[in-house]
Order: sequence, then structure tokens, then C-alpha cells
Amino acid sequence: MEFIAAPRVSILVLASCAGAFAQNGDTGEAVYQKHCAQCHDKGVGRAPQLLTLSLSTPERVLAALTNGKMAEQGKALTPAEARAVAMFVTGGKSFGAEEAKQGACPEPAPAFDKPFAGPYWNGWGVDSANRRMQPAAMAGLRADQVPLLKLKWAFGFPGVGKANAQPTVVGGRIFAGSDSGKVYSLDAGTGCIYWTFNAGRAVRSAIGIGPVGAKWVAYFGDQHAQAYAVDAATGALLWKVHVDEHPAAMITGAPALWDGRLYVPTSSYEEVTGAAPKYECCKFRGAVTALDAATGKQIWKSYTIAEAPQPVRKNKQGTQLWGPSGAGVWSSPTIDPKKRAVYVTTGDAYSDPPARTSDSFLAFDMDTGKLLWSRQMTAGDTYLVGCPSGDNCPETTGPDFDFGCSPNLVDLPNGKRALVAGQKSGMVHALDPDQQGEVLWSVRVGKGGPLGGVQWGNASDGQNVYVAVSDHYATKNVKEGGGMFALKLATGERVWSTPPPGCGMPYCSPAQSAAVTAIPGVVFSGSVDGHLRAYATADGRIVWDVDTAVEYQSVNGVKAKGGSLDGPGPTVVGGTLYVNSGYGQFGEMPGNVLLAFSVDGK
Repeated sequence: MEFIAAPRVSILVLASCAGAFAQNGDTGEAVYQKHCAQCHDKGVGRAPQLLTLSLSTPERVLAALTNGKMAEQGKALTPAEARAVAMFVTGGKSFGAEEAKQGACPEPAPAFDKPFAGPYWNGWGVDSANRRMQPAAMAGLRADQVPLLKLKWAFGFPGVGKANAQPTVVGGRIFAGSDSGKVYSLDAGTGCIYWTFNAGRAVRSAIGIGPVGAKWVAYFGDQHAQAYAVDAATGALLWKVHVDEHPAAMITGAPALWDGRLYVPTSSYEEVTGAAPKYECCKFRGAVTALDAATGKQIWKSYTIAEAPQPVRKNKQGTQLWGPSGAGVWSSPTIDPKKRAVYVTTGDAYSDPPARTSDSFLAFDMDTGKLLWSRQMTAGDTYLVGCPSGDNCPETTGPDFDFGCSPNLVDLPNGKRALVAGQKSGMVHALDPDQQGEVLWSVRVGKGGPLGGVQWGNASDGQNVYVAVSDHYATKNVKEGGGMFALKLATGERVWSTPPPGCGMPYCSPAQSAAVTAIPGVVFSGSVDGHLRAYATADGRIVWDVDTAVEYQSVNGVKAKGGSLDGPGPTVVGGTLYVNSGYGQFGEMPGNVLLAFSVDGK
């Protein structure tokens, strides 16, 4: 299966490769070899390869097959078969194996009463405008110091093959989620653990810190569409709210905190489950939900598709199909206090009729949730995994040109403002938020495709917007894709572009899928080949290049290894760059490590 949607959540597809499984008494290896190896050994579709699964735990695999994202497929397995397969694919681990307990800070945590008195990176885009541009005073890292960056420490996330939750750094602490469902508060200087909170489901969203009375609170979402508030000082749960009841709903983008409200985006993996012939595809609609930050009480909820799904037709097996659906919000909302607006970008549609607000910029009233305006950039993009040959496919399969980027809200030199975001189509767009989303310019930087174009985030410094191109699998030539671009914010005119340097490995994608991050004079971009590179903003020269896809001795005693860089970008705070490495999906290299780089490793 070549055309796979992204940005997307990783799924265990252990039962999806066969219609029947081994009889009772077969070993996990026999079940795997007979019925699953054809997909997993080749990384076909969404099937994670054994190397990725071996980093997980049998508990997580079993949970996915019994009450998680693969529950429908897991129904074909007996309990004994499911346990046997879970143990085999995780490298023979036993259920109940003891997780490494090292890494606790030797001293009690210092007071967390003035967290914003020093440098910080809060949430996804460092500010409410999601510009992903860290000012000099906060970065603490000059452009001429970037070539001197060396590893300071490494932290290993136990039991996972992906490290895809961008770290937040506030008050000398790191707050980071993990694919195991654990959320960590670490010392930013040493990586030791202050506290751990177990959400039970994968936490991919970046974490936002904000005040509630005299308490400082950490906010995040999980892959079961639950929003959380925990005490940032202790990790104690304050409240938990399920913001969407659809079984495939999840929170991937970071909730945005502003003026006592939490704006929570929801996306889903129904684009995958909807492909099953007996599944009534599809009923999920993307949404933004406004919660009271103190209590979690819902203030309003607005769907990205106004019309509720209705029966459309039946497939050839007689299964009822529904629509419109889709238009999930994969990224963090952008806040505009001037217009009292919340801006989001949306994903593709799942089913007919095509949603008019998929692949779009949307503006919601901050106070009421009313849709103020919408601007669709690709019409008719109705996409389902497995199409065009599946029973539930739409009449016309779209190109899968989601938005995974939060829009940068920027001031232009001519006094206007713009919302700027890259799209998986390979286009970068600038819209006028003060003129109902009027298009200011659109510029092509990549070929585009299901894993193509601009995937997870662009950065703006007031003069230029910096975008990295993925185009992963845009053609069958794995050597194609990648590249870094600087475009003038005012016009979209190309300032410079730098092709991918290549890495010399037999299999090595040059795709640059991860969100980019800027500091004065430098922009950072992570690549699927595991390299993190720094580019001079003046001319695009690569001034620093580090291969993160190696093994590390972690500060918490967990076996740690880097892999592909995809999804989150680095955060730069107080002279240290923090970045996650590992993305065991779509044939990319798994990994489980959070890395800290500083000048000369000091």
C-alpha cells in the first residue's frame, strides 16, 4: 500500500494482514509468520515493522488488540493468541516485566512558583501566534554558537518505538508526553525525573503551562480524545474531560491556552478503520472545543463540518455509508486576541459528499465558537486508506492533501497581517485574517502527496517563512524529496532554497517532515534520515548537522536509540536545544529518545 495518509497516528496492525489466524496452541511466532509477516516485515501501509514493535511492551500491544485502535481486528484472535503475538513481536518480553526505575532526581524539586521568570518554550509554537520563532533572550543561543552544539544528555522513553511529543520547557523543567501514555516532568539541566503521570493512552500533544489561581497547571491531550489538567509542580490530576465520544477520535495537536480557556482540537484515525467493508464509514467530524481551564467544563464545541453525517448509499456488501465526514484538526489552534478569533487548519474528508471545509483554514469566534469564515485550499479531497479499490471508497479518491501545520499569525512589512501555513499539496499559503481569509499568495515548494509537501510546521521571523519539504514516497525513488525553503512573508517570493545533502545509506529518505524551529539567524529542520540540521537564515547554508539515529547512554537507565525525525520540531531554551528522535511508522526509523544539546555539551 503506497498511498498512506499523514499526518496520522501510528497504529498496531497485527491482525489486519489476514482473515484467519493460527489455531489454538500455535506460538506467537507461528501466528506472526503465517499471517502477519507479509505486512509487518515490509512495513506495508501502516503496519509497524518488528524493530518498532520490539521497543514496545506486550501490555501495550495487547491493549491495542483488545480495547484500543485495533480492537475490531483483534476480535479474530483468541485471548491466548493475542497474548502470544504480543509477547513475540515485543522481542519475547514477559507480561509484568519491571520497567526501569532509574532516573529520579536526587533532590526534591525546587518551588515552581514563578515559572515564567526565566527563559521558556510553552506549548507547540512558543507563542499563541504559533510562529515557532524563539527570541534571542529566550533562546540563549547565538547563531555563531550553533556549530558548537554537542550532546549534553539523553533521556530514554521506556517501552515505545516513537518519540513524537514535542517537549515544553518552563521554569527550568521539561514537560513531555510519550507513546506509552506516560507524561514526564524532568529537570531541564540534567534530565532527571521529578514526576511521572500515567494517562493510559499515548500522549502526542505538546504540553501547555498556565495559571489557575495560585497553582500552575500542565494541559495536554491523549490519543483517546481526553483533555487533561495536572498540577505542574507535582503531577497530580486536577481534571480529565473526554471531548469527543467518537471511538476513533483523538487529540494530536496541542490544546491552546488563552485567558482562562483551553481550546482543544480533535482529529481521528477513522480514515483507517473506515476502510473495513463492514464498517459504516464515516461519522467523525473534526472539532474545536473550548473548556474552562480551571474546571474542564465545556464552554462551546464547534465542528469543522456543520452538517451532521447522513446516510448516503450502501456498499456492495450492504453496509450503510455516511457523510460528510473528516476535516480533523491535526495541529494546535492559533489565537488572535485582536479579532477574538481562533484559527485552525483542517485535514481531508473521509466520505462522500466531500466536505466544503476540509483542507481549509477556519476562523472561529473565541467567545462563542461561531464560524467566522472558512477558506478551502483543495476541494473534493475525499480520502480513505486502501482506496481506490476498497468497498467503502468515495466515488472519487482525493489526493490526501491535509494540513498538519498550525498557521503562523504574522505582521507584514506593509502593515497587514497574514496567516501562513504549508500544506501536504506542496503549497505554502498566506491568507488575510482581517479580510475573511482572502488569499494573499500561494507558492509551490514541493510535489506533494500523502506523505508529501509541508507536513508538520513552518516558522516565521517577521521577514521570511521557513518551510521544510517532505515528499516522502511522492515517487518510488526514495532518494527524492526533502529540502529547505525561505519565502518572503510579504509576497511568497523565494529568498533561498537548500537541497537535501543525502546521508549515504542504502535506504535513506531525504524527506524533511518534522516541524521547523527558528532562532535569530538560524532555522532548524529534522529529517527522516535521523539528521537534525541548522541553516543560516541569510542564505540557507547548513551550519550544523548531527545524526541522531544512534544509540545513547540515557540518564534514566533506559536503553535509548534515536531514529527518524518527524512530527515535532526542536525547542530552544536558555542555551539548550531539546529534540525528540524516533518515528517508527511509514517505514521510518524507530527511536525512543529525548536529546539535549548545548554549547560543547556543557
